[in-house]
Amino acid sequence: MKSPFKNENKTFLKLQDHTKGVLCIIGAAFGFSMMSACVRLAGPGVPSVQKAFFRNFIALLFVSGIMIRKRISLKPERGNIGYMFGRAFCGTVGLLCNFYAIDHLLLADANMLNKLSPFFAILLSVFILKEKPNIVQILGVTVALTGSMFIVKPGFQNTEISAAIWGLLGGAGAGAAYTFVRKLGLRGENSTRIIFFFSAFSCLVCLPYIAFHFTPMTLRETLFLVLSGVGACIGQFGITKAYLFAPAKEISVYDYTQVLFAALLGFVLFGQMPDIFSVIGYLLICGAGIFMFFYNKQNPKKA
Repeated sequence: MKSPFKNENKTFLKLQDHTKGVLCIIGAAFGFSMMSACVRLAGPGVPSVQKAFFRNFIALLFVSGIMIRKRISLKPERGNIGYMFGRAFCGTVGLLCNFYAIDHLLLADANMLNKLSPFFAILLSVFILKEKPNIVQILGVTVALTGSMFIVKPGFQNTEISAAIWGLLGGAGAGAAYTFVRKLGLRGENSTRIIFFFSAFSCLVCLPYIAFHFTPMTLRETLFLVLSGVGACIGQFGITKAYLFAPAKEISVYDYTQVLFAALLGFVLFGQMPDIFSVIGYLLICGAGIFMFFYNKQNPKKA
């Protein structure tokens, strides 16, 4: 005889996984916000390239341990090496630009510009994945990019416009990297190996600069850079776990809590307050992201 509670138990387990996914993605958002705050707390005396090296070196140690424990081969799946390089290169460019923006902008502004990555991914998917965006996606990208202009504030006497442009490029680099990740996922590549290649590549790119232009660091600066790496690991693995528990169409919207965490940390740690133009930009970008979330959830075949 079938139990009358069988269907109820399945529903409960599904809801439980959904809740775990939401908690993981919010934890990841906090981890990335903590990474940004620690990068800023390390001070302007440490170059952005050196900060990026430490961030990725800590991540490399973590992911190397996982690969050894799970006995994951370093060799990518057949035909994937070019896409692995594209992910690593674009991710490194995006990271360096983002770190420069973190050092020179409000923490919330830098994080918000980096959150443009999904919209850049839609644009770049045309060239990398040969996917054509529909009219709703084009509208979402247009609104999000309009929001970014309120944060960059061209012509509004923004003394930090160059840093804002670097932040915008950081979002573009991250969007390109995520597009390559999607391509690799479609080709059956191991996700841990993708993270390993990105971390190793970034460290190698930064190494020549470190070798010739290393800036001696105090114990305080070193500690904050190590913590930035820990925050990045929390964010990276939190995102991975989140999407194992629940699909992106159900939980991706919660990733925007990163901007709230960044704004709160920016106010508490640095006394930063975004101006009205930045707030308008946040609302436009988050609004576009939330709208796209509900659209994709209701129209999965068009997502």
